Amino acid sequence: MQRYFLTTPLAAAELILPVEMYKHAITVLRMKIGTTFEVVTPDEVIHCMKLVAIKNKQAIAVEVKNYKNNVELPVDATIICGLPKGDKADFIVQKGTELGAKHFIFFESDYSIAKWDKKKVAKKLTRLSKIAQGAAEQSHRLVIPTVEYLEDLAQLIVPNATTCITAYEEEAKKGEASKFSKLVTNLKSKDKENIFAVFGPEGGISKQEIKILVDKGFIAVGLGPRIMRAETAPLYFLAALSFGLELA
Repeated sequence: MQRYFLTTPLAAAELILPVEMYKHAITVLRMKIGTTFEVVTPDEVIHCMKLVAIKNKQAIAVEVKNYKNNVELPVDATIICGLPKGDKADFIVQKGTELGAKHFIFFESDYSIAKWDKKKVAKKLTRLSKIAQGAAEQSHRLVIPTVEYLEDLAQLIVPNATTCITAYEEEAKKGEASKFSKLVTNLKSKDKENIFAVFGPEGGISKQEIKILVDKGFIAVGLGPRIMRAETAPLYFLAALSFGLELA
């Protein structure tokens, strides 16, 4: 069933579809009277709606039922990535949203080949936010992840973060394999936690950036014996986190 997000509570049992929702539901999906779909309100309640009228470029739906179904990760995961090349940021946000990330932060790393024109940052963030929304709707999330940008790692602030890690290639090369496993085990015994995870761009994270992160309380970990691409590592991390906290 198609899912959409509302930015305000459902004030009544009847809903006039907002413009963007109308375009997608009626123009793109060609929904007809009687079609049901879901909307999620800011309180994370799922409302099952049925179309009852479509006229003069306006559509009206009524609530059939509402319910709660928590599909979010047991932790609030923030993915922090050095700017990758091409459209890899799109890929990370889309797939990372499907895997349960709550926030995304991109930063200009010492080794970043890609650079964002400061005049176009807002436009890029808007595009990535739309990608996150589409992926959240497709994967039936209860929240839309946020997307932010930092000029460098020194600007990173991690308030209320109880666990901070960075995937470091040198740790993987040394065969370090226990820190991440122990971290996930510890998280299983705690209530809702925040976890911040930093990943480098192509070329990895510089020693200076590792020092900045360590000073901020981050732990350098390995993610197995293989060296992954910039767009693969954060997705591997989220998948492993999901397995360890939700399936194991």
